Amino acid sequence: MTSRTSLVSTLPSFPWDSLASARAKAEQHPDGIVDLSVGTPVDETPRVAQEALAAASDAHGYPTVAGTGELREAIVDFCRAHRGAPRALEANGVLPTIGSKELVAHLPFQLGIGAGEAVAFPHIAYPTYDLGARLAGSRPVPLDVRALAREGEGALGPDVCLDSVRLLWLNTPSNPTGAVLSVEEMRALVAWARERDIIVASDECYAPLTWDVEEAPSILDERVNDGDLTGVLCAYSLSKQSNLAGYRAAFVAGDPALVGELLAVRKHSGLMMPGPIQKAMTSALGDEASASHQRETYRARREILAPALEAFGGRIEHSEAGLYLWTTFGESSNASIERLAELGILAAPGNFYGEAGARHVRISLTATDERIASAAERLRAAR
Repeated sequence: MTSRTSLVSTLPSFPWDSLASARAKAEQHPDGIVDLSVGTPVDETPRVAQEALAAASDAHGYPTVAGTGELREAIVDFCRAHRGAPRALEANGVLPTIGSKELVAHLPFQLGIGAGEAVAFPHIAYPTYDLGARLAGSRPVPLDVRALAREGEGALGPDVCLDSVRLLWLNTPSNPTGAVLSVEEMRALVAWARERDIIVASDECYAPLTWDVEEAPSILDERVNDGDLTGVLCAYSLSKQSNLAGYRAAFVAGDPALVGELLAVRKHSGLMMPGPIQKAMTSALGDEASASHQRETYRARREILAPALEAFGGRIEHSEAGLYLWTTFGESSNASIERLAELGILAAPGNFYGEAGARHVRISLTATDERIASAAERLRAAR
């Protein structure tokens, strides 16, 4: 019998598994752990989504991969109203996905990108962009996306090889930094990519949560793409704005030719969003009141936690949008994680997101009001 190479053996360790010792230390705090290491929503799912889910629970038939016509139209309406999408975006340019992480992990493969080709993504980034390239057998290329937008390829340095790049990921607002690309930066990146026949996919799951900027522009925005969706895709999730993380409710929108490719591959793979979830997602997309309420809840938590981190000696960088405070204490990520764990606070080390994050920690706003207040009290008391 010949030996085989397990796919698992080719993958990096799951980053959060390395937090076990810090978690154990934080759990020893007399007032309990405050877990700010992950972006898991803790607030109630909006009632309209829950009720729509319950009403659709008699789901005896298979759902369609493309989604119901009602859901596709709701996605189109949402993109036009909230992501600046042009009238050119129609139902054939949108597709529901089973959460956005599975799309990020499998997009290179589903687009036919493979060996001998490359996938580029921000050099401080959610690790799944890198993983998606590896799963497809292609070369991962981390790069400073903002430098590329502002100064061109010459700003990236000799170690960044853009040969054979077929897909460029953007993430705005960024996870973990909370940085937001401007219209001008995104426009420059789209123009650069189009000159080279490179697909641009923009992960915009945190877009409604803006704090220090007026907006988080979309790749779908006419100001970015001149009303032409060729070669661009937007990935979006309702996990953050509507607390639907457990529903796995997300979508991809953009170039209808690319969406058609994804649809064909996903049909063969049986990647179908469950019917009741499609009904719940349709309701949630039109529920602006709940999304607005959730945004203000996060704003209030941010206003409590940010000054406490600064009082403890932290410097918050970027973080103009999103669910995280990208913070440095002037030391290694691991040293900061240990010091915070002594206060019963668990955060995510910046080195999870690339070498450039090695002196930062990512601190989430996704904890209850009581836990956020407890963390702030501990930070102030320890300064």
